[in-house]
This record gives sequence, structure tokens and C-alpha cells, in this order.
Amino acid sequence: MPPWSFVGRNAELVRLSEAATGSTGRGLILGGPPGIGKSRLLREGVNALDQDRLAVWTATANAATAGLPLGGLAQVLPPDQPAGGSPAGLLRWAVDALHRQAAGRPIVVAIDDAHLLDPLSAALVYYVARSENATVIGTVRTGEPVHDPISALWKDDLVERIELTPLTLQETSDLLQQVLGGPVDSASVDRLQQLSQGNALLLRELVIAAHASGEIIESYGMQRWTGKVDLAPTLTEVVDARIGKLTPQERAVLELVAFGEPIGLPLLVSATDLNTVETAEERQLIRVVVEDRRTTVRLAHPLYGEVVRRRCPVTRVRRLLADLATLVESSGARRRDDLLRVAVWRLDSDTARDPQQLLTACRLAFATYDMALAMRLGKAALAAGGGFDAAETLATILMFVNMPEEAVAILDANKDQTVEESQRSRWLAIRHITAQWGLGDPDTVDDIDRRAHELSDLRERSLVLAVESTMRLHRGDNAQALTLARQVLDSAASAPGPRALARSNMAQLQAMRGTPVQTVKALAAVDAEAAQWRVELPYFQLGIELARGTAMILAADLEAVDAIVAAEFAGMADAGNFNMGSGYLQIVRAQAARLRGRLTEAARAASQACAALATGKVFVALAHAERAHAAALAGDAATAAEAFAVSEASHYRSMEVLYPWLEEARAWVAVAAGDIATAAEVLRLLAARTRSDGFAAHEMSALYHLGRLGFAAEVCDRLDALSHTVEGRIAPAMAWHVRAIAGEDGGSLLAVAEELADQELNLYAAEAAAGAVTLLRGIRSPQTPRAAQRLAELRTLCPTAATPALVVPQPMLTGRERQIARLAAAGVPSKEIADQLYLSSRTVDNHLMRVYAKLGVTGRAELAAALRSLPPEE
Repeated sequence: MPPWSFVGRNAELVRLSEAATGSTGRGLILGGPPGIGKSRLLREGVNALDQDRLAVWTATANAATAGLPLGGLAQVLPPDQPAGGSPAGLLRWAVDALHRQAAGRPIVVAIDDAHLLDPLSAALVYYVARSENATVIGTVRTGEPVHDPISALWKDDLVERIELTPLTLQETSDLLQQVLGGPVDSASVDRLQQLSQGNALLLRELVIAAHASGEIIESYGMQRWTGKVDLAPTLTEVVDARIGKLTPQERAVLELVAFGEPIGLPLLVSATDLNTVETAEERQLIRVVVEDRRTTVRLAHPLYGEVVRRRCPVTRVRRLLADLATLVESSGARRRDDLLRVAVWRLDSDTARDPQQLLTACRLAFATYDMALAMRLGKAALAAGGGFDAAETLATILMFVNMPEEAVAILDANKDQTVEESQRSRWLAIRHITAQWGLGDPDTVDDIDRRAHELSDLRERSLVLAVESTMRLHRGDNAQALTLARQVLDSAASAPGPRALARSNMAQLQAMRGTPVQTVKALAAVDAEAAQWRVELPYFQLGIELARGTAMILAADLEAVDAIVAAEFAGMADAGNFNMGSGYLQIVRAQAARLRGRLTEAARAASQACAALATGKVFVALAHAERAHAAALAGDAATAAEAFAVSEASHYRSMEVLYPWLEEARAWVAVAAGDIATAAEVLRLLAARTRSDGFAAHEMSALYHLGRLGFAAEVCDRLDALSHTVEGRIAPAMAWHVRAIAGEDGGSLLAVAEELADQELNLYAAEAAAGAVTLLRGIRSPQTPRAAQRLAELRTLCPTAATPALVVPQPMLTGRERQIARLAAAGVPSKEIADQLYLSSRTVDNHLMRVYAKLGVTGRAELAAALRSLPPEE
């Protein structure tokens, strides 16, 4: 692994520099807990100082020198310390020595760990801070005692003291990317941030341990941590130093909290004693918080729990877990999370005897998408005699963790237990879901159609019909999908879960047919009723998110995308390793970033999706297509071709609903390879197919791509017609853009660039601005400089984009013309230009007239902006 880079802390680094150079009139002391990054920040700040202009001395105090007079500053003082001097005499000698060494330069004394200075060194630092032409900067550990002269530094306003805050999530991500040599998937960043709490030292130890044990793996260019915490000796030592020595009573408190957090304060006190709990809180080993009218206790740092749990003997672990389960059961275990935790404690303490308790807990874990826990509990429930209900729930979980063969084996082995219609409907639903999306069986949809009629109970049949509707929608049997969804919704006997799935199927069809805005609103109503079916059928949420994501991207509602990827489902899917759900949401992130022109971000999100979905079949083709699309827009033809080849190989009939996105990617892969003719033919075929299917929103997108590639006149009339039927702001903007291209209207292109930019569609906006520059320059329009300036601004928002429409034919200026134009743009009069270049004023004016004509400007006032739009000289 490379050395750890210094990232973030820009504001603090500026303040440190300002303090050291005297611009603030005060020094600066950085406070914070161990490992927060104080020493590294001080070192970076000192290294950036001009040590020719400033006399900079650095010292690091430590416990070994804390008892020696001036021992903490021995590194910066001359070796000829006078013997037998009084403390006052030594101080005078030291101050004079520093000033002699400075030779008139301003003095900067940088002290790391100033809280460990010996008393005389602390007094010297104080006197230096008070003297003329001298500044003190340094670090102290928060919570540690300091000598009075050090605390007097900020009390007397000689220095400013600031507390360093933990690394932000973005700073953690940037640091990990530099250290690991590539982008890191967001779930890994989140988990490492949570465990390290933004502490750079702990983050470093976590990553070094994970890297050494092979727990950081690379997939599609994305670094990913498996989540396994390896407590290397160095990491354990750091945590041990923080925990300190524990009494047996304190250890008992920590162990109960480590295995039971969050644990209610009354329960903890009843199991231990109040005085010890208070002591643990005072020592900052635990923290007491109020959550939903409950007072609960958690460990002060997540890594404390890792260390405490690993060191606890197995027999004591089992006893503690059984005690915790008994404690919570005795208090009523009324909350759903209590039921889940008690079942897990019973399972891990080998005291689980109730299959129904295990099954209930399994369903609760599945409802929060904690897939590993749900699978453990499901297997335990089945082994404990949970029967068909446990088998069906476990099989469902196995399907959604990409283990379809195991799911089918369990379902088929327990088929004979389906004695009730409710059991038969659930068996049919999950067996056919697994066959279609897990195994890729193309015939399973016809089988479920036949088997649905075996069910006489309309409520139970509604589940099978809703699932069949989804299967047909994904296969492209749109009319039948819609008929089945309506059948479910028209029946008063249909259950809440099937009704929600049927609504999402209809919503997705409506979005593709041109009403994405209505779709987003309709799905909000579905969300409001989720509590009625989430625990029983949590996997239905994935169908709802597919409909929602489709609608938001087709409507280009990027604010809504930002909201959904930050919503509860996304967080649970990432945290619980529900790869199918988190992978799809990464695809939506990639699509939104692509629309914004943030192609590096789009490629990263698409790569994360590819890694998350690698072991399954659902959405894999779309993930690779998005990876190809982003690469193609950036001009990376090789990556685009490779990614799209994987997409084609992994696409299958059961996900045919995704074809518009895949074909758009195919077209742009051809563009990246320089084959515009093939790209245009792909888009024509796509437009014809989507029109036949009635997918107006997708048709509009295909035609818009075709217009952007130079075929505007061919598609503008159809786009105009669609813009009156397809919902959303993007539809009229697309039609306007293509109409302006076809009409070679530079002014309209500039105006539509502003409209597209207002929607954050920065790549499309930049293409419109590029077209405006070309057309306006050709007629020497006074709008040319503004268009050039706007293009430059928009290009900064999509810096890696390399589409054909972004290419602006650049006028060829001779070297002399550039030279004269630059001087004129800087305000130099023609006479002075002539004198500098040994030319006549007439010659200068003639050159300028040719420059104006080439750049499409009317005078000097517009020259600067026009010159900025030119490529640099070779």
C-alpha cells in the first residue's frame, strides 16, 4: 500500500498558515482526541511555510522528556545550555538563543503534543508567544491536563484554539481512493467511516488490517471491503489504549453493552449497578442517549465492541446473550426490534427452542434487508421445525441473495406441505420468481398462468396474478401484464401486497408510455401503504423501486433521484448487503450522473452496480450497459466496447423490459468507435420499436439522441408531437433543442442551453451551447462571446465528455493574429501594439479585422471571451 496521503482539512490548513505567517496576529493550537489528525495537519502546515523568510523550529513533546527542564524543546535549543542556572536564567538564555538563531527573521515555534511539555518548556513557549515577532502553533490532546503556561496561551488570547472534527464522509472517501489506488464503493466507505468515526488513525489501522488479510477486493475497477473486521495487533493496541484498565465491574458493563447495544439504561443498571454504569460513562466508555422516549446505552466507539466481543470467552458470551434475552423478555419485548434481538440472542446462546420466534425474527430481518441475518434465522427456523412457512421464507431470501438453486431445492422438498391455499399461492409465487429471475427459465411464465387457476380463493390468487403481471412486464408482454394488474386492482378481495405490486407494474408502463410525473406521484401513495405488506413481502419493494427509478430518469427529475438514493430503502439495502436492491439503485445513480454530465461519477456508480450484481442475473445487463454508456460519452471506446460485450452476454429474455436503455448504450458505443451510421440505425430501430410498444417517453429519448448526432431534420416533427404528450420539463426542451439544430438557429440553441442547464442536464446544455457558438460565430452575432463563455462554464460541469456535438470548429489564427488579438483584448491601443511589434497601425488594424471575422465578433470588447474558447497553441 502507498503512504497515506493528506486530504481535506483545507480550512484548518489555511488558518494554520495564516497564524504562522503572522497575518492573524495570534498563534494557533489544534485540539482533538488521539488519531484525529492533529500531528499530520501540523506537519503539513509547517512543511508549507517559507523557511527562508521565517525561522521555523519544530519539536515533539513526549512523556520521556516531561521531567527534564527544557527537555521538550531540546530539539530546537543550542546544546550549550548553561549549567546550574536558575529557572528564570534558563528562560532568559533560551529566549535569547532563539532570537539569535532567528537572525532577525520572524520566529515560528511548532510544538506537537504540547500537553506533554515539561513545566519549564511550557513557560518558555508562553514567553515566546508574548515576545515580538514570534508565533506559537501546536497541538494538544483534548481532555489531557496541560501546564498553566500552555492553557494561558488561549486564555490570554495569544493563540486561537480550535478543535479538529472527524473526517467527513467525503474526506474519508477521498483518502481511501488515494490509498487503495482506485474508487471505493459507497457501502465500504460508509462502513469504514462508521467504524473509524472519522478518526484517521483508526481508519488507517482498519484498512491496513483489511488489506493485509485480503478483505479488500477489486471488481470492475472498484475497491470493495468485504466487511470483515480483522483486529490486527496494532489496531487492538490502539483501542486498548483508549479503553484503559478496567475493573471486573466495568468490564461486565462493557460486555453487556457490547453484546446488547442499544440496551435500555434501566435494564443495564438492573443487571450491573448504577455506580459502575456512571463510572463507565464518565470514562467515556459508554454513552447514554435518548431515543424515541427510551433512554438507551451504546458504546462510546464502535471498535470498543469489536475488541470486547472478540476477547470474551465463548462460555461467557453464551451466558451474556442468554441473560440479555431473559432481561428483555422480562421487560415485555414489545417492540419489533426487541423481538428480533431476543431471537438472535437465543440463537447465538444455543437457547433457541421456538421455531415461530425464529421465523418472526427472520421476517423482521428480511423486512429491513439484513440478508445475512435473515438467512441465518431462516435456516434455524427450518431446522427447529418451522415447516412450510420457514421453508418458503428461507427460499425467498435465498433467491434474493442470488442462491436460486438452493431456493428451488428447499421449495421442491417442501411442496407436499402446501395444504392450504395461502401456502400454495406463496409456493407458486416464489417458485416461479426463482425460476424466471434466478434460473433464467423462459417458460416459467406460461406455467404460472396455468397454475393460477388452481386457486379458488381470490385473495390468495391475487398474489400469483400480481407476480405473473410482473413477469410478463419484464418479458415484454405488456398488454397481458396490464390486464393482469388491472384484474388484481379491480378485485376487492386482493391483498395489500399484490395490490402494491400491481400498481407498480402499471406505474412502470405508464412512465414508459409518457406519464412519468404521474407515476412518481402514484408510487408515493403505494409507499404510504407499505406497512401493510412490507414484513410479509419485502421483496415487492424492488419492483416499486424499478418503476420509480424508470419514471424519474425518463422525467429527468434529478432532485427526486437524489432523494430516493438517500431514502430508507437505499440505506437498508446498502447496509444489509441486499445486493439486488443496492445494485439497482447504483444504476439509477449512474443514470442521473450521466444526465448531469458527471461521467466519472456515472462510471463509478455503474461499476459499483456491476460489482454488487455480479453473482446474479437481474439488472446485470443494465449495469454493464450503463458502464458502457458512460465510457462512450467520455470517448473511451475500448472500455465502452468491453462493457457492452458483457452486457449483451448477460442479457436474457426475463429482463426484456430494459431494452430501451440497452439499445441507447449500444448506439453510443458505436459513436465512440466513430461509426455514426451504425449508431443512427440502432436509434431508428429503437424509436420504431418503442413507438410500436407505445413507449412514448423512450421513443422521445431515442429520437433526441438521433437529433444530437446530426439527424435533427429527420426527427424534429415527431419530437414536436411527442413533446405535447410526454410529461415533464425535459420533453419540450428536447424538442426545442432539436428544432433549433434543424433550423440552424444559434440564438435558440443558446436559449435552450440555459433551459437544459436549469434542469441540470449539463451535457445536453453544453452541446446546445457548442452548436450556438458555431452558428453565431458564422454570422458574427454579438451573442457569440456570451455563447462562448456559457460553453466554457458548462464544459467545467462535464469535463470528460467527448460527444460529437461538443466539437466546435475552431478558426485558425496565425501566430501574428493571436499575438495582436491578445494585446488588443488586454486593452492595448493599436498604436502601442504597432510600436511593440514594429508594425504600422494600419497593419495592426487589418489583422484585427481578420481576427474579428474569424472569431465572429464585432470588436475588441468581445475578443477576450472569444479567445478563451480557442484551443491552446500547440
